[in-house]
This record gives sequence, C-alpha cells and structure tokens, in this order.
Amino acid sequence: MRKAIQFAGLVLALQGFSGAIDRVFVQPVMGIVLNFFNRVIIPRVDLLTGHELFANLALAALGVVLIIAAERAPR
Repeated sequence: MRKAIQFAGLVLALQGFSGAIDRVFVQPVMGIVLNFFNRVIIPRVDLLTGHELFANLALAALGVVLIIAAERAPR
C-alpha cells in the first residue's frame, strides 16, 4: 500500500509542477498526461479559475506531502 501512495504522490507532484510550468511557459513534453489537472479540472471548477498557478503548486505540494507521509508511516 505504501508504494501505491508514493506513486500517487509522485503523479500528483509531477502534474502540479508540469501545470505550473505550463502556466508560465508552454509545456511540450507529455502535455496531455502531465497537464490533465491543468487543462481539464481547473477550467471546470469556478473556484480555481484565475488561480491556476496557485492550484497547480498546491497540487504539487500535496503530492510531496503524500510521498513524505507514506515514507514515514509505520510498517
């Protein structure tokens, strides 16, 4: 279970960092996969519209927290 949580955290962190890069520059590398949150979720949630960079960085931070929490969890 620990590896699955770490993998989910890694995916969230990569999507968050990729979305932040996509907001500042254009992200040509694996844009469809890594920018799913940025291109699909954010436009559909009115609360996040206008705060795209913050939402992507918060997603990346959540991913890093998941990785650290899974690593520190007792076995």
